[in-house]
Amino acid sequence: AATQEVLKIGQKLNEGKTKQIFELVDQPGLVLVQSKDQITAGNAVSKDQMEGKAAVANKTTSCVFQLLQESGIKTAFVKQHSDTAFIAARCEMIPVEWVCRRVATGSFLKRNPGVKEGYRFSPLKMEMFFKDDANNDPQWSEEQLLEAKLCLAGLTIGQCEVDIMSRSTLAIFEMVEKAWATQNCSLVDMKIEFGVSVKSREIVLADVIDNDSWRLWPAGDRSQQTDKQVYRELKEVTPEAMQMVKRSFEWVSERVKLLLEPQASSRVVLLMGSTSDVAHCEKIRKACASYGIPCVLRVTSAHKGPDETLRIKAEYEGDGIPTVFVAVAGRSNGLGPVMSGNTAYPVISCPPLTPDWGPQDVWSSLRTPSGLGCSTVLSPEACAQFAAQILGLRDHLVWCKLRASMLNTWVSLKLADKKLQACSL
Repeated sequence: AATQEVLKIGQKLNEGKTKQIFELVDQPGLVLVQSKDQITAGNAVSKDQMEGKAAVANKTTSCVFQLLQESGIKTAFVKQHSDTAFIAARCEMIPVEWVCRRVATGSFLKRNPGVKEGYRFSPLKMEMFFKDDANNDPQWSEEQLLEAKLCLAGLTIGQCEVDIMSRSTLAIFEMVEKAWATQNCSLVDMKIEFGVSVKSREIVLADVIDNDSWRLWPAGDRSQQTDKQVYRELKEVTPEAMQMVKRSFEWVSERVKLLLEPQASSRVVLLMGSTSDVAHCEKIRKACASYGIPCVLRVTSAHKGPDETLRIKAEYEGDGIPTVFVAVAGRSNGLGPVMSGNTAYPVISCPPLTPDWGPQDVWSSLRTPSGLGCSTVLSPEACAQFAAQILGLRDHLVWCKLRASMLNTWVSLKLADKKLQACSL
């Protein structure tokens, strides 16, 4: 919920069609983004007041940015301040709209005659539009963006930056798409913008993502659309028509908070052969926590007490919570194979190998009898990641953390390469 703190609001830095941006006097580097009750279409050719739109837009943006930020995406969003405003890091905006499409509709069909509405893009289709109201936001190519040599907050937009924004757009779309799918809603397309943080000089997702930013089709049915397209397609703007538009926006803002809730509780149950394996298990537990997955630690030996091992297994099979079992056993690993032979749940062996007998011991995890689907992962962090990939099939919040982590690894390699090239020159 929004906590209303008293802010010292300074001068207005910018005003767009649907929001105003103010500096915060006692919090340098931060701004207040205040939404307006205005709805526009066609570069403000049509514009109307819609009472309550600011609150709906602010709630939608705050929830979507919170989902992305908690997953690990770098954004300008700091926190929701009030019903109609949020606090963000001050950025110099890159004047490009990045549009990602899953389904062909709208302007894409006009620009690509012959493509039928509903054509699915796999992989996603991405387009760029230069923000220029006077020229109706012309479509840009990557080459045009590179040749523009834009410089914002001291960062020149070159190939590395374009690649980062391009790759980030795809990841952000996939994460929001995955979240809306939990509400049986198809994310058809979405536009986003990036800025350069004045403080850190890095590219972050900025601006807003609200009901003006996407097309949403409940149950994949265009006739049920709940986004700004409802307003764009009005034959005439009557009070009744605006009520219908408002209902669509409110439907989205009610559902959007559900995107922050896990769809299914899940867990990892760590079984260790003895307490001497605790340090190894703690590494797995810590890595699981980074994906938001709770971890239970138990001690049991399949060699010395097989009946007890199977009793513990039954305890976690009986409550219906999606579970991945991880077997941590040094020396001869009977724990993983015994578990795997007696449960339909996934089992991962993650043996703590020692330098003396490690090369011999690992075979008890790798060479298991037929009929066992027990996998072996040696690194505790990789073991947690594998468990997250299994559980992420059911829980979009876990999946989003994995997707963001993949993106962040890619971006850090890209930046490391850029830095190294700069040193070599």
